[in-house]
Amino acid sequence: MEKNDITIGYHASHEQFKPSYLLTLVQKAEQAGFGNILSSDHFYPWSENQGESGYAWSWLGAAMHATALPFGVVSAPGQRYHPAVAAQKVATLCEMFQHRFFIAAGSGQFLNERITGQRWPNKQERNERLKVCVDIMRALWRGETVTYKGLVEVENAKLYTLPGYTPPVLGAAITPETAEWVGGWADGLITISKPPQELQEVVDAFKRGGGEGKPMHLKVQLSYDKSPEKARQGAHEQWRNNVFPSSLLSDIPTVKGFDAAGSMVKPDELEPHVRISDSAQQHLDWLAQDLELGFTNLHLHNVNLEQEQYIEFFGERVLPELYKIAGQTN
Repeated sequence: MEKNDITIGYHASHEQFKPSYLLTLVQKAEQAGFGNILSSDHFYPWSENQGESGYAWSWLGAAMHATALPFGVVSAPGQRYHPAVAAQKVATLCEMFQHRFFIAAGSGQFLNERITGQRWPNKQERNERLKVCVDIMRALWRGETVTYKGLVEVENAKLYTLPGYTPPVLGAAITPETAEWVGGWADGLITISKPPQELQEVVDAFKRGGGEGKPMHLKVQLSYDKSPEKARQGAHEQWRNNVFPSSLLSDIPTVKGFDAAGSMVKPDELEPHVRISDSAQQHLDWLAQDLELGFTNLHLHNVNLEQEQYIEFFGERVLPELYKIAGQTN
């Protein structure tokens, strides 16, 4: 692990909180010492219990103006978002907030993308479409005029408000197969927390595919509360629908379908998909392992609803110690 350039961030979950409250939370996260913000970008929540789903791109401008932190968003250009429109909104944020924004591009989920009424492609075609979209976006950010006919269609598109630089595009990958593929074209990797051996396989695949030396981001799913019982209960209420393999989650069409799948998950079946503990040391030990695997950006997502006490606790008890382990101060 290189003992520098480590950032510990806060995940802003639009599926769980109203945008107005998320604005307050990211300001509190900045004050507590979190180093960046990762935003979700869905049309639907994962469950009826979560019950929210604000439009991330409206919120991002307000949140970036209200803080001085870097921001990123995990998004899926190609179906719900036309790549030229996606390029335009990224360029606008980057022009206003220079070098404070990245997009993590993924192939999407049927739950969110189906609202366009288009056919839902298989995984290989979705990947091919994603790469085409990233190429189109990068060309537009360079000021080129783009016409393309294929998996998406673009007609004589040109951006007049340019970002001034090429915004970084991370590749979102959960499996080693996808990680190896994105290693060849993405500016970095973003994946989700797993047991160390499984994460190592994703890291190795990314490097093997061309990602050697590129930054690696990890979205860490955890549940902290004042007791183990509360932490587990909060995680089960909010996040039990999200513990299934990506091959299943990407093809469930409705919120009710997610709830049906999650109804089979017992509270004691949440690990290792969610790291559940009331102990600062236990969370610190887990996160230190992530740094040892080479992740330079950890985006911490406390999946229960008790956000303010989590931000305060991690700001006082976890972040300072983690930065010490990384050999730096925040």
